[in-house]
Amino acid sequence: MPIITVTLLEGYDSSLRSRLASRLSDTARAVTGTVADGVSVVINEVAADNYPGDGQYRQPGSPPPQAKDLVQDYLTAMENRDLDRARSFLSPEFTMTFPGNHHFHDLEQLIDWARKRYQSVSKTYQQFDESIGSDGTVVYCFGTLQGIWLDGSTFSGIRFIDRFLACDGKLQNQEVWNDLGESLFKVLTSSSKLKK
Repeated sequence: MPIITVTLLEGYDSSLRSRLASRLSDTARAVTGTVADGVSVVINEVAADNYPGDGQYRQPGSPPPQAKDLVQDYLTAMENRDLDRARSFLSPEFTMTFPGNHHFHDLEQLIDWARKRYQSVSKTYQQFDESIGSDGTVVYCFGTLQGIWLDGSTFSGIRFIDRFLACDGKLQNQEVWNDLGESLFKVLTSSSKLKK
């Protein structure tokens, strides 16, 4: 049964301590195979004026936003076409890869490309998954798409998966997989049969 002890400078709020305990517990379970209630995480706090070192008093840092919240806020801003807000979540090097191996470096490029595919699209989320690594946090979100095709007909229930890399409180890249092209092909095939 793993027992993990952590010492923090005092001043971090309870939500951060809870998140830290949960992440450490998840890591210990993944490595050891221990059941969920078989891991204990003990968080001690030390006063900033007791901090050993160079005589400089330390204060707790500001934690970055949770990566999955960053992703969801970005996607909501994009759906609302609030491009200024959406940009606030992105690193200067942000890149996007969409189905068909289409690469974009700014949001206007993506919107111009999308205009040739549909009038509007929105997402229904089933789940957000996070995986923390040395390069940052990878967030997968998946669910279904719904919207309006260029001809005014509607679509729904189209599967999607988005993969994001978040680092230092900013999104570094986005990769997108979905069945939108397959669904559009079916629509086009059906309408061409009707014309015959």
